Amino acid sequence: MRPYDPERGLRGAMSATLLLEGITVLLAIPVARNTGNGTSGWGVLSIVVLAFALIAACAFVRKPYATAMIIGLQVLTLLGWFISVPLGMVGVIFGLVWLTIFYLRAEFRRRTAAGTLPRAG
Repeated sequence: MRPYDPERGLRGAMSATLLLEGITVLLAIPVARNTGNGTSGWGVLSIVVLAFALIAACAFVRKPYATAMIIGLQVLTLLGWFISVPLGMVGVIFGLVWLTIFYLRAEFRRRTAAGTLPRAG
């Protein structure tokens, strides 16, 4: 039997968010091409590498450096604004999602430390 882990569900939500962000970044390629931004071959390659980095990051959500890694990937997604405006908008939207997730995690940890949450197991 697995030991009790109160943040297991949160890590699942974080992995799902990374996966969805990776898919959304890939979907920014045809939008960037069709909006006339002139996304070059290097731009498309950068978008694909970023998307695969986001998807691969799902495997590292348990690691202590996961928060720094996710923030770094978000910064890269925001810097994607220079490649394509739609990619930058994806970065802004998912940046707000990540701010919400990190706030909820901090609030969960604060309440757990204060003993105001019920404990199962």
